[in-house]
Amino acid sequence: MKKLSGLLLLLTTAVAVSSEKSVYDFSWLDKDKEIYVLQNRKFRKAKTMHVGGTLGRSLSGAFNDRISGSVYGGFFFTEDFGLELSYTKASNTTNATHDAVKKAGTVAFYRQIDSELTAHFVWAPFYSKINTFNKIVYYDWLFGLGASTVSTEDNRNEFNTVASNKDDLTAESNFALTWFTGFRFYINQNWSTRIDFKGTHSNADRAIADGTNDFKLQKSWFNYYDLKLGLNYSF
Repeated sequence: MKKLSGLLLLLTTAVAVSSEKSVYDFSWLDKDKEIYVLQNRKFRKAKTMHVGGTLGRSLSGAFNDRISGSVYGGFFFTEDFGLELSYTKASNTTNATHDAVKKAGTVAFYRQIDSELTAHFVWAPFYSKINTFNKIVYYDWLFGLGASTVSTEDNRNEFNTVASNKDDLTAESNFALTWFTGFRFYINQNWSTRIDFKGTHSNADRAIADGTNDFKLQKSWFNYYDLKLGLNYSF
């Protein structure tokens, strides 16, 4: 019964966190034996470069909607660690909430990302496989942490009620902290699909009405979240 319980435990393990050389001592199973858990890693990342592209949609922003396209390239030093550079260009439109607030005679401040250049340190600790309809799908679970230079636009001029250019957006460049978590599903050794959830956090100026015809600026954190889907090629 003990041996059967141990076999069922190994067969139902969904995610392998260990490396291929890891050894687990199941002392509760048999004190005189060691069980070697071998990770059957079919697709390799170590010492490989990859390039790809994604299309994303914003999951944040109370007053505007954003569609973005990204291109990226990276290199994995080992199976677990790598670096990745990406460039993102966005298309922004004000939404119904913004229009309703404006119609009510109130100005709603927003700061939108126009473009973004990002560097991420990537950690891929989880490698696993799914058996679906008798087809095995291999995937990596990725985590990234890094920094960005973001080009933004904001509507601060709307707060100046006597300005002739109050509909013009003000462009700025800011530093941002970024992170992502995502899945890389392998089609073959070279091709894979990518699903990312990314966060960008920037400390920048927010326009606040000061009771006159003008406005004042105050530093504030702006948080942007995007869901991205794309294709990846390794070589």
